[in-house]
Amino acid sequence: MENLLFLAQVALLMVISPIIARIFRLPAPVVEILLGSCAVWLGFLHVDNDVFKNLAKIGFFYLMFLAGLEIDIQKFLHYKDRFLKKAVLYFVCLYSISFGLYLIFSLSPVYIVAIPIVSLGMIMALINQHGKNHKWLELSLIIGVIGELISIGALVIFDGAISHGLGWHFLKSILMLIVVFVSSYILYRLLQILFWWYPNLKRLIMPNDDTMHQSLRISMALFFILIATMQWLEIDMVLGAFIAGIFISNFFSHKKELPHQLSTFGFGFLVPLFFIFVGTTLDLNLAFTHTILSHALWIVLAMVGSRLISSFIAYYSYLGFKSTILFSLGDSMPLTFLVAIATIAVKNGAIGQDEYASFIVAALMEGIVIMTLIQILMYFFENSDAKKVHNPPSE
Repeated sequence: MENLLFLAQVALLMVISPIIARIFRLPAPVVEILLGSCAVWLGFLHVDNDVFKNLAKIGFFYLMFLAGLEIDIQKFLHYKDRFLKKAVLYFVCLYSISFGLYLIFSLSPVYIVAIPIVSLGMIMALINQHGKNHKWLELSLIIGVIGELISIGALVIFDGAISHGLGWHFLKSILMLIVVFVSSYILYRLLQILFWWYPNLKRLIMPNDDTMHQSLRISMALFFILIATMQWLEIDMVLGAFIAGIFISNFFSHKKELPHQLSTFGFGFLVPLFFIFVGTTLDLNLAFTHTILSHALWIVLAMVGSRLISSFIAYYSYLGFKSTILFSLGDSMPLTFLVAIATIAVKNGAIGQDEYASFIVAALMEGIVIMTLIQILMYFFENSDAKKVHNPPSE
């Protein structure tokens, strides 16, 4: 009964969060984290509820599952010759800068992974808001796909390193990660051949006339089976959820409505649970101190600065000055993965509660300030370009 009352309180926060987000024009995840923090601070919610923790963990896995659904491998392969070399240059610069900051300022190894981390979540929010017609947003999606794969690999390696140390268990985690990637690629190719020979098999598995919601059941089965497989292999379960999403989006594209159905369920229930849970782990009395705020600001500046430098080195010739700035900012909001890294690090004692709070506050700053700054810059740049069109310089 106590669990039901607790979940009813959480459900109330889930209901009011989109209303607040719409009124203040803020990203929903940011509002949900803030609501979770305020609810604990005001005594509306009491932490340490195991049911809530487990549901929140499934919510995070589901978010990575939805990220996998956004990846079209054929489209990605179409772009590879056009963008791959510069993408390699971009990420080499990004990780080199983060490693340099780690050495210069004697930081925790967490920062080597955290500063260059990339997530598709906020990029998809930008695309949903502004469309894909802008060159910098089209590039953001491609780099987001590559970055998300690199970031998931980095998360798995980081989790293995701080959980088991740099011994046999760590080596085993890396070997398992390689085996999983290779096995996934082989399975992908085998399924391509199978569905090429037997095209009707797709519609047998996920029929067009799906009155019994077979497609949803199979999607959920694949989601949980791959998560359980990763748990058995002692690899971060995020990878299983991500791979499940990729397989569904690439082999069952005839089910046009399926991604929308899965997304509606996720963003309507499971994903908000995760963000509210993250908020409940943040002590507002601690978070809004000078030390935490200044540390969070330095994290944001390091993440944005490293991306600005890397973007101008790799993409200035393609995007130009204005779009390169917008691309750098759009890539600087890895809200979900930054929270994930901080959660893994504090759980294993790699960082303390103060640094954990700094990472969460930095994620919130990025979600609120950078999203707002992008909207202001886009308005300013579009007006500036419009004036140049109507008032060309005289010769």
